Order: sequence, then structure tokens, then C-alpha cells
Amino acid sequence: MGFPGTVGVAGCGRMGLPMARALARAGVEVWGFDIRPAADFGEFAPRMIADPAAFARRCETVLSVVRDVAQTEALLFDDQALLRAPGCAIRTLVVCSTVSPRWLAGLPARARGLALVDAPMSGAQVAAEEARLSFMLGGAEADLDRLAELFDAMGRASHRMGPFGAGMTAKVLNNFVAACATLATRRSLGWADALGVDRDRLLALMEDSSGQTWFGSNFDRIEFARDGFAPDNSIGLLVKDVAAALDAAQDEGDPFGAALQAGLKGLAPLD
Repeated sequence: MGFPGTVGVAGCGRMGLPMARALARAGVEVWGFDIRPAADFGEFAPRMIADPAAFARRCETVLSVVRDVAQTEALLFDDQALLRAPGCAIRTLVVCSTVSPRWLAGLPARARGLALVDAPMSGAQVAAEEARLSFMLGGAEADLDRLAELFDAMGRASHRMGPFGAGMTAKVLNNFVAACATLATRRSLGWADALGVDRDRLLALMEDSSGQTWFGSNFDRIEFARDGFAPDNSIGLLVKDVAAALDAAQDEGDPFGAALQAGLKGLAPLD
């Protein structure tokens, strides 16, 4: 691995922590930041920096892997304020969180002087742990070339979608489809129980038939596959991502989108 400079992963949760571990395995000098205590990060704890200003002074390239717009605002400008830290060394900011493309469009004016890349990813926690994420990239070609080794260390595929913001737009459109598949698969499995069809046999049938989806194919490996809706879990994130797609399309009144969100919010845990 020949990537120059020091990399920071801000937001070391279920996606960010395995991404940081993958970079460390590849030989990158990588540091983590999270608002949780360092003791929560196992063997990676010595690489965690608790003070956001110290983190901003240490890292030249930062990957933001927090939950949403509110947490991104807090990280960059408000509570943790990485970009306002005295002596901030950050020169490249990579937004991996899934946020509204319309919010992202305002970031260049607020982060002048930084190289900006949007790099949301797909694959869920299992893919992050196995370093086989799929990245959707937006940014200047020179910046994407410079960062390519990082994405290769964390994933199996990187799709260059266009200038800054194009990766995020592609991600929310992709997740709109993924949300549809998640709801349809969960509804079908629930109906199968009621109709006396074996759930595992139905999933096997779907794998070989027109009902095949990423969600169904990986049902037993996806950590949230059986979860019910909660505002702070992965089903809740899908609801947020549907809202981001509708916001990007400026079609918040779309009845299908509203029904999709309501259906996801109505999911109960699957035994």
C-alpha cells in the first residue's frame, strides 16, 4: 500500500470501524474518532483519538462515516467542529455517510480549500467486515485517482459516477430500490408463514427465480434482515434514505415513496 499521508475515520460504528480496520490491514496509517469511549473499540482502541481537535490536527484525509446530515453537521461544523479546529491538517474530506444530495451541494462553499469526494457505500456491515464494499464515487478525477488505493482496501468495486455529488445521488437512488426489495421480501416472508410456506424454501426459490434480490440472497448474513423498524437502526436508515431520494428528486409528495416509508416503519421483528 503506497498511499501517502495520514487517514482518519470519523464515526467508528458498525460500518466505520471495520473500514478503519481494513485500512490498517492494508498498511495505511489510520486513526479513528468517535464520541463513544475508546474502550468500545477492542484491538483498535489504541488507534482512537478522543479529542476532535487532536484528530483534525493529526489527519490529512478524513472519511466521515456518521449517520446522517445532523451528525455530519455536528462533526464538521458544530459540536466536534473538525473543520474549525486550530491547526486543522485536513486537506481531503471524503463523505461516506448517506445524506441528501441537495444538502451535499452546499458543502463546497462551506469547506473551501478542501478536496471533496462523496463516497457512500453499499453492502451492509458484513461487506465492511469482509472489505468488499461497493463505493459510489463523486469528485474530481485527480482526487479519485489519488484515493483509489483506499477504496480498493475497503471494497471490491468503485463506481465513478461523475463530479462531486454524483456518487451521493446514485446512492440514494440505489437505496430507494434496495428499500423496495427489503420491504417486499419481508412482506413475502411474513405472508409465507401465514400461508404455510416454508420460509427457507421460499428464499431458495427466490434465489433461482424472478424474485431474486440482494436482500433475499444475503438474508441470513445481513445483520438487520430480521429487525423491526426503529428510528436508530438500519431499517430506520432506509426510511431516511428514501426521504433523501425524494428530496433529491424534489418529489417529496410522491405517493409511492410515502407508502414505501410507511411500510418500512410498519415492519415488526421477524422471528
